Amino acid sequence: MMERVILVDEHDREIGEAEKLEAHAGGKLHRAFSIFVFNSEKHLLLQKRAASKYHSGGLWSNTCCGHPRPGETTQAAARRRLREEMNFSCELRAAFEFLYRAEFANGLVEHEYDHVLTGKFDGVPAPDESEVEGWKWVRLDKLRAEMKDRPDDYTYWLKLALSTEHWPRVEQALRVG
Repeated sequence: MMERVILVDEHDREIGEAEKLEAHAGGKLHRAFSIFVFNSEKHLLLQKRAASKYHSGGLWSNTCCGHPRPGETTQAAARRRLREEMNFSCELRAAFEFLYRAEFANGLVEHEYDHVLTGKFDGVPAPDESEVEGWKWVRLDKLRAEMKDRPDDYTYWLKLALSTEHWPRVEQALRVG
């Protein structure tokens, strides 16, 4: 089954739909989400994307990310993908949104209106190995230092979501959560 994504304008208003790889090949702006799950010690759960992913394979990223399907809410899609990729569920709360565009060496383009959601979980994930080849809990200060020292080990959107521009919103989400 070909997966479809929701095309949006720069204000996240739906303007159509497209097949997922077609949207990424053409750099079409589409709706996406990034999930940041923290434990009670405020460590972030990172995943290492499977090397076989269509882009950014083998890189460390946030807990889970994906795209709502046409007719699916962002919250429902986020819950679905968290279960599919990491094999657990938790309450997810909207934290902030941002728009970005990144071009990859393989010719694909991430042009996304990204909804960031946060959650809390103190268990042990059991990720789908076809999606995730590793995981770890990390303190945010340590992660920011590692991303500065080895930026090529991390996904573009993770670095952007944790950038100086968005950092106050991440801290706010942690206080609320």
